[in-house]
Amino acid sequence: MPLALLRRPDPEHLDIAFAGETFRVALRRRPAARRLTLRVSQATGEVILTLPTRTSLATAQRFAAGHGGWIATRLARVPTRVPFEPGSVLPLRGVPHRIAQRGLRSGATRLEPVGEEPVISVSCEAAFVARRVRDWLQREVRADLAVAITRYTDALGQGPSRVTVRDTRSRWGSCTARGELNFSWRLILAPPLVLDYLVAHEMAHLREMNHSARFWSLVTGICPHMDEAEAWLKRNGASLHRYG
Repeated sequence: MPLALLRRPDPEHLDIAFAGETFRVALRRRPAARRLTLRVSQATGEVILTLPTRTSLATAQRFAAGHGGWIATRLARVPTRVPFEPGSVLPLRGVPHRIAQRGLRSGATRLEPVGEEPVISVSCEAAFVARRVRDWLQREVRADLAVAITRYTDALGQGPSRVTVRDTRSRWGSCTARGELNFSWRLILAPPLVLDYLVAHEMAHLREMNHSARFWSLVTGICPHMDEAEAWLKRNGASLHRYG
């Protein structure tokens, strides 16, 4: 009988103690894995240990425990979370805006500068502030995406069959073989040139479903600020996941 059938089910996580702290390490057993690997998500702070099918849980425990210092160092680099609550500051199109609660009665979320300070003004009970801000940001990103998609549809002579907005972690945008585009709502937090580039990139896939030389030539032809946008994402992209 295969050993995998005799092994007890893996726990969802291991608790690893180091220097007075305890770190929760999620377990992911993968048949394709050839060795033990540890990863700390810069987006969520989740610590993930991937292990081959035949590796014992005891071996995984020793491996993770032996990397306690590495885990602590990587977690220290994960950006601090910024909740959507009154007083928090978040970037809107790359510009810092403070969240302010103007009242408890239900009302529209809107931009309402206080002096020279840009403010996202919310009117609702405290328990609903986070949802109101997130919903408003998603409406804003949809509006910006629509403008950019229209512009690149004119440039390319073809447009998407559908556009969706989600909270993706591994990709800022994607294009399916059916011509459907998907974008992260967090692009509204980046400077406008970043969202514009991501739209150009994904819409170029409507014509070239690859990353060939022809694809990149097409993107640079319609989006001259590609290099600037990619450099910004490389430096700052992970930090956008700290909000909300």
